[in-house]
Amino acid sequence: MLWLAWTLYLAGVLGLLVFAVNNYVLIFLFRRRRKEALVCDAGEFQAFWRREDACAFLPSVTVQLPVFNERTVVERLAECAGRLDYPRDRFEVQVLDDSTDETRALARRVVEGLGARGIRAVHLHRADRAGFKAGALEAGAAEAQGDFLAVFDADFLPPADFLLKTVPYFLGDERLACVQGRWGHLNEDDSLLTRAQALAIDGHFGVEQAARNWNGLPMNFNGSAGVWRKRAIAEAGGWQHDTLTEDMDLSYRAQLAGWRMRYCASAVAPAEIPDTLRALQRQQFRWAKGSIETAGKLLGRIWRGPWRFFERLQATLHVTHYLIHPLMVLSVLAAPWVILLSEGPLPPLLYAICCAGFVVGSLAPSLLYMEATRALCPESLRRRAVLLPYLIVLGLGLCINNTRGVLEALARRKSGFVRTPKQGEGGAPAQKYRLAANWSWPYEILLGCYTFWACGLYVERGYLLVGPYLILYMAGFFYAGLRGLLEGCGARLNEAWRERTRGAARVFRRAAPAKAAGEEPPAASVGGAGLA
Repeated sequence: MLWLAWTLYLAGVLGLLVFAVNNYVLIFLFRRRRKEALVCDAGEFQAFWRREDACAFLPSVTVQLPVFNERTVVERLAECAGRLDYPRDRFEVQVLDDSTDETRALARRVVEGLGARGIRAVHLHRADRAGFKAGALEAGAAEAQGDFLAVFDADFLPPADFLLKTVPYFLGDERLACVQGRWGHLNEDDSLLTRAQALAIDGHFGVEQAARNWNGLPMNFNGSAGVWRKRAIAEAGGWQHDTLTEDMDLSYRAQLAGWRMRYCASAVAPAEIPDTLRALQRQQFRWAKGSIETAGKLLGRIWRGPWRFFERLQATLHVTHYLIHPLMVLSVLAAPWVILLSEGPLPPLLYAICCAGFVVGSLAPSLLYMEATRALCPESLRRRAVLLPYLIVLGLGLCINNTRGVLEALARRKSGFVRTPKQGEGGAPAQKYRLAANWSWPYEILLGCYTFWACGLYVERGYLLVGPYLILYMAGFFYAGLRGLLEGCGARLNEAWRERTRGAARVFRRAAPAKAAGEEPPAASVGGAGLA
């Protein structure tokens, strides 16, 4: 049994080491091409806008806004899309609405308001929600008047100049399929959780996307804050909904078909960051499961395609990135059995490999995040460096949640597209959007206890270099488990209170006297939202 324990343990550690080393590769690629790429991007942009007749060359654009039960944010999203600076004769807004609640009435009203201001806007509602977001985008593309499609999710607020910064790149490259903008943050300073997520998101956009794009490697559309050439979508096979990450799926199909993608760091669209652990887990589960589904669908085509070996390798590491979470769980589960089943001290070589793997692996993400901060907002380098321990603990705490997503994808178990709750401008989002239970917390607490026991074994045997890393795992599991428990209990208590207050309100209304003749009736309401 000892050989099995060592095999599982080393498989987990060495697998994590592969993904960690790739972080160093991306940092190197980012630094190697950064200055050259920024100068090139700025030169192309300025050369286009120096032309007096530049606006005459801009193509028609349809802005697509896919929403589903987003009553807290749909109005601000559509209003913000209507304020995009672009020639009005080549501009259209589509609200792709699959909602089943009062969002539908709110969306219709804001679209009518845009139309009254001379903006071509349409409200497309689907009753069946077939294909989820991918289905909505495909249906919208069939009705779109524009040759280019700009996509913004419900939690985004695109700046007025977003299209003017991205669309011109298409004019000089007929094989350019998509221009991806950078995600900003609307609520970064709300809490420690949102600040840590902002650091992680900046790591992806600040270093990973830039390094891939600037070095000619495959990259992905992130599902929002990007502009697509409609013809490229059609030639790549259109939006497909057999994975939960339709954006990554389409990106790779388009690139395998010979289309190119571009990352525009200067086009920044701020978005809302999940403000609770439950919301983050819901989002991460969808991304983890969807990316592995995409890997299962496209890895064969990637390795049979025309790309060079290094491009294929980077694409593989990209679409399988979420395998790091089951690898983490595997290494933690196997760790104590390596000690228990060993009759003597651990072999020095194997112990050195494990320690090196832990050190190299743990430093890699932190260096990538700091490199992105140095590039995007160097003035906050010290403040963000303090967040690194918490971000590491948070990432470890997501292991069980994301491992479940990966395993479901490997088992080809299908599930629906579950939206991430949005807060909007009115405070906490409606509880009925957030009550889907997440039962990973008992397993996280149980694994935290297991890791505590494993840490004790290593410290007792004198392997002090491994102990601190197991302590980090233990902290991550306990944090996720206890916070998940508290958030779940809090949501249920809040919903129970809401039910009690609604019951009291109904009793009060029955007891209230009828209104006197001549009084104006109250404004009609749809699902609780007053609509005059």
